[in-house]
Amino acid sequence: RKDFAVKLARCVMKSNDFVAIEDLNVRGLVKNHRLAKSISDAGWTIFREWLEYFANLFGRELVAINPSFTSQDCSCCGARVKKSLSTRTHVCSCGTVLDRDSNAAINILIKAKTSVGHTRISQKYWVNASGQLALWSIDSHQYSKVSG
Repeated sequence: RKDFAVKLARCVMKSNDFVAIEDLNVRGLVKNHRLAKSISDAGWTIFREWLEYFANLFGRELVAINPSFTSQDCSCCGARVKKSLSTRTHVCSCGTVLDRDSNAAINILIKAKTSVGHTRISQKYWVNASGQLALWSIDSHQYSKVSG
């Protein structure tokens, strides 16, 4: 687990100038007995520590943002769409339909950019929870899938 976390964190920080993550309270999350084993097995704390180490080593920017409502707020219009953990698709009244994780990733990036004053981050690779790779061009609150 540690070897994988080190290699992945190094790759992420070496290939990006700016990385945004959720500031998760892992200790609080493992109190949920249904999720505790999965969360512990994933090694989130170890991965974050190595991200911080490599961010400092390579002179990159790592921003941890408050995770509140990142998957429930619409990344297009900002409306809050309540959903259970089992609901995997974000469907908003404004017409936005996204995978829940993609919606959260966009919201995390938007929050991180506003917290440090970034105005544009373009053509970044996004890997969703199912391991699918997508290239996104993100500009302020607008986003579009880029072919290639």
